[in-house]
Amino acid sequence: MLVVVRDNNIDQALKALKRKMQREGVFREMRDRKAYEKPSERRNREKAQAIRRARKAARKAAQREGLLPMPKPKVRAGAPRR
Repeated sequence: MLVVVRDNNIDQALKALKRKMQREGVFREMRDRKAYEKPSERRNREKAQAIRRARKAARKAAQREGLLPMPKPKVRAGAPRR
């Protein structure tokens, strides 16, 4: 993972690094590996994650087809309101 430091701004580079690590799932993996997980617990967790992914994909497909209403756009902090 590469983060460019511009104008000796370490704070900005650190923020970018944390954002990249968050997207890659490094923090989640560190938390998961902190303690031993039994194989049966791992299978159950992975199965639950697969079910969540499938439900999310089905929900998105239904929204695209017009069967469900589209989610309302999120308002970002600091963004001008319309």
